[in-house]
Amino acid sequence: MSKIKLCGLKRPEDIEAVNIAGPDYIGFVFANTRRMVTREQAINLKRMLDKNIKAVGVFVNENINFVSELANEHTIDVIQLHGDEDNSYISELRSLTAVPIIKAVRVKSRDDIINAQNTDAQYLLLDAYHPQQYGGTGESFNHSFIPENIKPYFLAGGINADNICNVIKNFNPYCIDLSSAIETNGLKDKNKILKIVELVRSCSINE
Repeated sequence: MSKIKLCGLKRPEDIEAVNIAGPDYIGFVFANTRRMVTREQAINLKRMLDKNIKAVGVFVNENINFVSELANEHTIDVIQLHGDEDNSYISELRSLTAVPIIKAVRVKSRDDIINAQNTDAQYLLLDAYHPQQYGGTGESFNHSFIPENIKPYFLAGGINADNICNVIKNFNPYCIDLSSAIETNGLKDKNKILKIVELVRSCSINE
């Protein structure tokens, strides 16, 4: 059964919605985007979050001590690295915290995914390549690039209510990662959150 992550939460009402919907993961973005939260915001939002939902901190080329501090103070439960962090960065980070790490791969070809198998991160996140952005484009990549028998991966980019069941059925990712698909006018939409989580659960049961 594929899990679901809802990324880019930044308002108390976003947390209230996910507490009702019950996804497996939510994401706090610490990179410089419109979805960015501060450390203080993340601490306050995490206090509101249902304890059964894991909070993922999303970082782009961030200071390693800042990342490990957020993990070790339990503001985040999982680390997602979405920048140019190499394996030495990941290895050092693993020496500083026991929190699981997701390494994002901006996919241009099958080789990008195959080469990422060597990372010390426990999970991959497969997203579309964009020359000016590290993620969050809402665009998809060619899913046929995904090899069989790779480490558990989160699948992001261009997934929405119309195609999510087919994606789960055909590729069975460890977790589906959504952000723009649960927004209206740039803000998280409670009804879309409730609908997409219910849809993922029903797709996974019926796959």
